[in-house]
Amino acid sequence: MDGADARPTHRQPLYTFEQRRRRDATPWTFVQGVLAPIQFAIFLISLALVLRYLVGGVGYGAASVSVIVKTIALYAIMITGSIWEKAVFDRYLFAPAFFWEDVVSMLVLSLHTAYLAVLAFGWLDPRGQMLLALAAYLSYVVNAGQFLYKLRLARLGRDGHSDDDPRAISPEWECAR
Repeated sequence: MDGADARPTHRQPLYTFEQRRRRDATPWTFVQGVLAPIQFAIFLISLALVLRYLVGGVGYGAASVSVIVKTIALYAIMITGSIWEKAVFDRYLFAPAFFWEDVVSMLVLSLHTAYLAVLAFGWLDPRGQMLLALAAYLSYVVNAGQFLYKLRLARLGRDGHSDDDPRAISPEWECAR
């Protein structure tokens, strides 16, 4: 590739100066920061219980309850995350800075909700229910990875702006929904 073909790349920053100010001022940023690790801990425990049931055939009740608790935690972080997004970007979902994260979040929420429906109406046998829970958990891991990727970019300063630039601010952890 010769020098004439090289084009500068410009990454759109996640936050304008005003959005960063609102992000730092809203209590929902703190709430998200507290809920994210709690939800992740619930996920790890539930994943272990689901896998225990799938591998050994024991603990169906505990695994089911753990998926319900995980789903409740997911709903809590999704609702408060939407409120956070409204406070920062003036829209409840699909702000350009987090559009794809919100798209995948909808998949995560749909799969978790499908688990609740399947459990409530007995549409699948216990093994099928746990496999659906695993699919929901896989989508959750992908979604969490999206947010961790943005955190990493922010920490590396790869958005093309320094923290001292008042025109556009480096992205920081959104506190992972």
